[in-house]
Amino acid sequence: MDNFTSDISGQQFPLEQRILGASIRQPIFKLIRKEYPNFGKDKYISATELTRFKEAYITEFLKDESGQLSQLDQQVIQSFKDNKVISANMDNDGVAAASVGERVADKVAEFGGSWTFIISFVVFLLIWIAVNMYWLNNKGFDPYPFILLNLILSCVAALQAPVIMMSQNRQEAKDRERARNDYMVNLKAELEIRELHEKIDHLIIRKEQELVDVQRDQVEKLGFLLQKMEKIEEAFKNK
Repeated sequence: MDNFTSDISGQQFPLEQRILGASIRQPIFKLIRKEYPNFGKDKYISATELTRFKEAYITEFLKDESGQLSQLDQQVIQSFKDNKVISANMDNDGVAAASVGERVADKVAEFGGSWTFIISFVVFLLIWIAVNMYWLNNKGFDPYPFILLNLILSCVAALQAPVIMMSQNRQEAKDRERARNDYMVNLKAELEIRELHEKIDHLIIRKEQELVDVQRDQVEKLGFLLQKMEKIEEAFKNK
């Protein structure tokens, strides 16, 4: 395997990791120059060494944007370094598992906000009123004005309100976690796009350099052939 020597560390790296200084984006190039003043656009650096400067650039970029690195920014940088997918465990991490009471609250809120609950409750009220006024001739267990029914309705409303609020609090926690993940995914996508642009630029410059080398080699071969043809022509003239 062909190797090359890095101009900043002097170590040997595989040739496919060789990156020309001219292909590095200017902000990252300035970071390298700050640590290695002798590094120029005609020098070479390995992709492994360049990753460290990319991480430093990303850290400074995020600090300039928000003033300081938040926990989310640090997670994004770590995922970028480890090449991990942020959204892979989005539904499993962050929000704690629901307890029995919280699951009951979710079910009660789901049922209380449905047409099934409304229709069932209206039917219950109609049956209650019909039984007391007509079947028991308004002398039953809850005659008009239905004081017991009003008490039951008040108790249901008093209990239902905090249960629904518990469910809403859980939903807000889930929404906050989704917003956190959306922010992290968007930030990671922006950094990945920047990385992709840099890789494409590096690939283009590398291909151009290869074409220049091929053309130089062809020109040298043509020059050599022309010299041989001139010598042959001179030999024929001398005869």
